[in-house]
Amino acid sequence: MGASDPGMKLISIITPCYNEEENILPLVERIRAVFAALPQYRYEHVFIDNASTDSSVEKIKALAATDPRIKLIVNSRNFGHIRSPVHALMQVDGDAIIAMASDLQDPPELIPEFLEKWEEGVRIVLGVKPKSLESRLMFIIRRVFYKTIGLISDVHLVQNATGFGLYDRSVIEIVRKMDDPYPYFRGMISEIGFAHAEIPYEQPRRLRGITKNNFYTLYDLAMLGITTHSKVPLRLAAMTGFFLAFVSLLVAMGYGVAKLLWWDQFSLGVAPLIIGLFFFASVQLFFIGIIGEYIGAIHTQVLKRPLVIEMERVNFTNPAPEDGRET
Repeated sequence: MGASDPGMKLISIITPCYNEEENILPLVERIRAVFAALPQYRYEHVFIDNASTDSSVEKIKALAATDPRIKLIVNSRNFGHIRSPVHALMQVDGDAIIAMASDLQDPPELIPEFLEKWEEGVRIVLGVKPKSLESRLMFIIRRVFYKTIGLISDVHLVQNATGFGLYDRSVIEIVRKMDDPYPYFRGMISEIGFAHAEIPYEQPRRLRGITKNNFYTLYDLAMLGITTHSKVPLRLAAMTGFFLAFVSLLVAMGYGVAKLLWWDQFSLGVAPLIIGLFFFASVQLFFIGIIGEYIGAIHTQVLKRPLVIEMERVNFTNPAPEDGRET
């Protein structure tokens, strides 16, 4: 494998993984094939492993032993799908950074299109999936979420963008300065406000392995997006409280007048009391939960924990940060 011209632009590929032993080799081979047709670029392929329990780490190490372009960060434990990828973005030196999943649902063959837009001066190029071969129910849930958060967000969030895309070095430097311990990366990109390009694609179905997304991970991502970029739920809680208080006052006045007019015949009964009690209790619990999400987000920010703690690095010249923060 010949040495590359250090004057060539370096493209860093970031791939988070957790128990993806069946997808690692096909992904590496497809990326190699893409860059074989792009001799004007150097590239590095950085895996960040979230403490996989299968043979993912061993397979990446075996590939890295024969190809110095393949690098590996092994986390000390599973730090989740939100923190780990952003930590990896901070550890690379590429002129452009491409983030993509390890399950082959983000097609590496789109990389030339990303680079073409980047060379035209676009600093953010996003892959968007208006169509998907994944579970129809899951796709509908995602679309509803994107539309909902788009309506209530303080900034414009790109619909059907999962984070798969290309980011100029200058964009990553701005993300680094934000120093968010629990970063909603898609929202951070929108917050920056740079013009972006969108490359549509049909997301293929996962062929190997089991998806790591479940209700909790998707709920976590949804709540993070809402609490980070919208105050609408909090204001809705206040407005709902005022509205229900006003309605309750009208109902009380109506019952009072009815009782005065038909003192012997009018009886309130137990059913309205029980229904009203449970209704108001459910509304209160719902909005207490919303407020709790915001308080939890503040708590996470105040703790200021590092994104991840690294256990090991392979093929890196710079050592791992001792406190787990970005270098």
